[in-house]
Amino acid sequence: MDNTKRICLWSGPRNISTALMYSFAQRNDTKVFDEPLYAYYLRNHPEAHKYHPGAEEILSVMENDGDKVVESMLSASEKPVLFYKHMIHHLLGLDKSFMNSTVNIILTRNPYDMLPSFDKVIPNPILNDVGYKLHLDLLKYFQENSISFTVIDSKQVLIDPENTLKRLCDFADIEFDKHMLSWEPQQRKEDGIWAKYWYNSVQNSSGFMEYKPKEAPFPDHLLPLLNECIPFYNELLKHAI
Repeated sequence: MDNTKRICLWSGPRNISTALMYSFAQRNDTKVFDEPLYAYYLRNHPEAHKYHPGAEEILSVMENDGDKVVESMLSASEKPVLFYKHMIHHLLGLDKSFMNSTVNIILTRNPYDMLPSFDKVIPNPILNDVGYKLHLDLLKYFQENSISFTVIDSKQVLIDPENTLKRLCDFADIEFDKHMLSWEPQQRKEDGIWAKYWYNSVQNSSGFMEYKPKEAPFPDHLLPLLNECIPFYNELLKHAI
């Protein structure tokens, strides 16, 4: 029987998902994978390849077939724990039944903090770019199909990383490892080739950064999207650990 623990982090963009991937990478029993469904998303979304930085390079070096990616996830067994960092919007129309065999974590972040950060890389995003409705759709799928899941909020991770990670490890039924709290500032070999567009901050970090509220005024052009996202975010928070 396969005893490999496969953890799927279903994140929105700019949600400290890469920091969590770096955190899990500090465990000796864990191998991490960075957004294995990215090329599938770019291949099958009608517009995303036009505005995602590095899209053609991503498509040229990664598996484009989502079913093959899922098959490789379920068959991999290099370490006792496999940690897959995913973006929720990368799922598109994939059959989600494989999530019966994975530990499922939804990672969210206050859109007031997240949207201005995302807008700096991909200007003028729309609701399906930022994940809040898609997260709630996934949560409802889990509930309807009796699939275990948990939700974590980025702010809570930053405010109290040790206790939040301990609760996350309890949910995943793995021992907490104190090495998860810090890492050497560096690029990781697992980083996707898109890291140069997105990962500068985490690659220069040595652990989870202290939470600091945004001081800059919220951009006016993002206010309609903020108002769309807030109800979904508030609903997600009801399930957060």
